[in-house]
Amino acid sequence: MEAPKALDTEVIGLAVAFLIIAVVYAAVGQAGASGYIAIMALFGFAPLAMKTTALALNLMVAAIGTALFMKSGRLSWRSVYPFAVLGFPFSMLGGSIHLAEGVYYPLVGAILVISALQMTYSAMRWPVGPAAPAREAPFWAALATGALIGFISGTTGTGGGVFLAPVILAMRWGTAHQTAATTAVYNLMNSAAALIGASAYWDQIPVSLPLWLAAVAAGGSFGAFFGSRYLSDRWLRGILAVLLLVSGIKLLW
Repeated sequence: MEAPKALDTEVIGLAVAFLIIAVVYAAVGQAGASGYIAIMALFGFAPLAMKTTALALNLMVAAIGTALFMKSGRLSWRSVYPFAVLGFPFSMLGGSIHLAEGVYYPLVGAILVISALQMTYSAMRWPVGPAAPAREAPFWAALATGALIGFISGTTGTGGGVFLAPVILAMRWGTAHQTAATTAVYNLMNSAAALIGASAYWDQIPVSLPLWLAAVAAGGSFGAFFGSRYLSDRWLRGILAVLLLVSGIKLLW
């Protein structure tokens, strides 16, 4: 697909879709890269355009989330840096890798399907009752987790939070609030690193990106402030799961 060159119906439609995705993801503590890719897959974007655009949009929403967590005093750098130490360079390395369409589409399709299953599982388990006490993540395990997720997210442009959050919660390495704060910063750092790594492909970014950045900034701010207060977490995750599943199957097909 060629980059849109005017504010036509498709460009405006994408802006609205990205805004909605940002609202929903921000409401559950994520930045939305997999959702943006899901939308672009339905519109037939080329791999490099999907990857670079999703990373840029993810960076914007993650920056908003990080700022909010810092302002609220919920951000613990001790919880973040073990995942980020290797996550940043491995995400940069992944960002520099260009996968052919025959590899990119099936890989991202599988990742979207996995994300959909994770969202479905978390929706079915919500609410989960009293939470088990959180414990500090072992340093070496956090290093390895951050590196692996960073490389995958950088290569595909999917962001890392949607994979890191379930790991932290499953291993009881943090509470729900701590996990949201950690994944916000992780998304911010990894998206920036992957974009730096993908600098050779910035010419593939659609010229309509500024409009879309404004859309996700508005959506991310709204979602972070109000979405989680007034909308059911279970329904949000369920809707996201359907979108991710449909788009993932489309790419795999």
